Amino acid sequence: ATLLLSRCLLKMVKENIVVPEEILSFCCNGLQGSTSPPRAREPGEREEAPGAMASPSPTGNPTEVQMSQLVLPCHTNHRGELSTGQLLKWIDTAACLSAERHAGCPCVTASMDDIYFEHTISVGQVVNIKAKVNRAFNSSMEVGIQVSYEDLCSGKHCSICKAYATFVAQGPSGSKVKLKPLTPQTEEEKIEHSIAAERRRMRLVHKDTLKDLLNRSPRETELETRDGSAAVPAEKTRVESVELVLPPHANHQGNTFGGQIMAWMENVATIAASRLCHAHPTLRAIEMFHFRGPSQVGDRLVLKAIVNNAFKNSMEVGVCAEAYGQEMSVSRRHINSAFMTFVVLDQEGRPRTLPMVAPEPGDGVRRYREASARKKIRLDRKYVVSCKQTEVPLSVPWDQSNKVYLSYNNVSALKTLVAKANWALAREKEKVRMYTLEEDKFLSFRIEMSVRIAAGRAFSLLSDLRRRHEWDSHYASAELVQQVDDDDVIYHVVSQTLSHENKPQDFVILASRRKPCSKGDPYVVAFRSVTLPTHPASSSFTRGETICSGFCIWPESEETSKVAYYNQATPGYLNYVTTNVAGLSSNFCATFEACEKFLLKNKEDLIVRLQDL
Repeated sequence: ATLLLSRCLLKMVKENIVVPEEILSFCCNGLQGSTSPPRAREPGEREEAPGAMASPSPTGNPTEVQMSQLVLPCHTNHRGELSTGQLLKWIDTAACLSAERHAGCPCVTASMDDIYFEHTISVGQVVNIKAKVNRAFNSSMEVGIQVSYEDLCSGKHCSICKAYATFVAQGPSGSKVKLKPLTPQTEEEKIEHSIAAERRRMRLVHKDTLKDLLNRSPRETELETRDGSAAVPAEKTRVESVELVLPPHANHQGNTFGGQIMAWMENVATIAASRLCHAHPTLRAIEMFHFRGPSQVGDRLVLKAIVNNAFKNSMEVGVCAEAYGQEMSVSRRHINSAFMTFVVLDQEGRPRTLPMVAPEPGDGVRRYREASARKKIRLDRKYVVSCKQTEVPLSVPWDQSNKVYLSYNNVSALKTLVAKANWALAREKEKVRMYTLEEDKFLSFRIEMSVRIAAGRAFSLLSDLRRRHEWDSHYASAELVQQVDDDDVIYHVVSQTLSHENKPQDFVILASRRKPCSKGDPYVVAFRSVTLPTHPASSSFTRGETICSGFCIWPESEETSKVAYYNQATPGYLNYVTTNVAGLSSNFCATFEACEKFLLKNKEDLIVRLQDL
C-alpha cells in the first residue's frame, strides 16, 4: 500500500502538482489502518490505538460507523477488480458494528434487501462504507449502508451501492433483547426512520408477492434458442463446495459472520455462472434474502449453486447454504438461500448475449419459472421503489404483481414529504394553518388543525373517499373500483372542478392506509394516481393526476387529534394553490373547516348510536 501511494506521489511530482503537506506527513507517519490523514486531537480526547475506528462526533448520529478500506491485490479477482464477496464482508461488518452500537450487545444479520452494484472497484482505490441505524423495532433494527469508492490519484468519488440490512440483538444464550427506540435528528434521518416501517412491511410480504405472481402466471415453460445455439442444460452449471467454519470466520459468540457466508455464496455462484457463459461474469444484483438460522465455529457449510434461468443479457444463479456438524448422520440445517444476477461484459463494457438454459424436469422447471417471476418483481421494485420521485410518472400502470411496491411508493412518498424540514407558515385563519414548501420543481402545501376527535376515528372517516363529497365541495363522487386488500383501495373520483376544456376532471386514485407502527407515529392515508385498463380516459372528462397527497393524523390526547393534509401540487392544480397561498381565496380554509364539522358530526352520530345500543 505504501509503494502504491509513493507511485501516486511520484506521478504528481513529475507533473508539477503541488503535494499537500498533510499527505506528505501522512506518508511519513505510515499507514495505520486508515486512508485519511491523521487529525489533531482535541484537548482531553483520548488517543485511540492504531487502526481503531474513530468514534462518531457528539453532534452526529451515535450509531454511525465509517469504514475505509484500501483495495489490495489479495482482495481482487483476475481483472484487478474488488471481489464482490469481499465487499459484502466489509458491508456486513460495518452494519453489524453500527447495530451493536445502538443495541449495546452482540447482533446477528437477519436479512439483507436488494443490492444493485453500479460500478466495479479497482485495486489501489479506497472503499468508503457508511452505516447507521435507521430505526429500531422491538428486537430488530434496520441499518442503512452507503458504499462509495475513492480514487486517490484523481480524487474522484463514485457511489457503488446502497443497502438495507436487518439485525437482531441477542442476549445471553441467544435470547432476544428489547431495543430502545431511536430518535432521528436530521431531516434525512427522519425520512429514513419514517420509511423504515414501510420497508419492513414490504419484506414481510415478499414471499407472498412471489407466490401470488406464480399462481397467476401460465404454467407452460417456453424455451428458445439465441444466435442459432442450443439451450445449455442447467445441470451442467451445478456447483457444490464445502467450507469449514474457523474462528476467524465468526464473532466473539462463535456465530459465523453473515458477510462471510455471503462471500462464500458469491464464490460458488460465480463459478456456476462461468460454466454457462465460459467467461468471467460480473455480479450486478443480489435479491432480498433472509438468514434462516445461525451457524457456528466447527460447522461444515455446504454451498450449492445452479443457473436457474438465463435471459438475453443476464442470468439468475440460485445459491443455497446448509450446515452440519462433525456427524454426517445429523440432518443438514438450511442457513440461507440467495439469488444473484450476473452479466458478461464485452471489451466496451456492454452486456453480451447469453445462451439459453434448459431446466431439468421438476424442480428445475420450478426454479426456471420462479426466476422469471423474480425478474418481474425486481424490475417493479427498482422502477417504483428505487427511482427518484421526479423519475416516476404521475400515473403508474396498476398491476396485481406490483401492488406491494406501488403501495410502498405511495406511503413512503407522503412520509418523505411530511419529514421535510423547510415548511414555512403561509396563512393562518382561526384554527387552520397553511404551510408551503418550495423545492426544485415542486410547490407543496400542508393544512393542519386540531380536532376534538379520536385519531383512530378520524383515520377511519378520512380514508373513505366515498364520503369526501360530504365535506369537500371539489368532489362530486367517488366510486370504489377495487378493494386490493385491507390497507389499499382504488377509487374512480369525479371532481366538481372544470378544466380549461370546460369539462369536469376525473382521477383514478390508489388510497393506502397505515396505522401507527409504534408510539409517536401518525395514522397515514396516502393518495396517488394509477392507470387502470378498466378505467381509461374518457371524452366526457379531463383526466387529472396526483403524484403525492394525503392525510397524517397524530393523537394529541384520547379525544383530540392533529389532522394535517399534504399535497405536492401538479401543474393543473398549481394556480388554485397559489391563489390560496397569496390570500386571494380562502377555499382551503373553508374546506378544512367543513372537514372539522364532518368529523365532529360523525363523532356525535357514533356516540348516539352507542348510547342507543
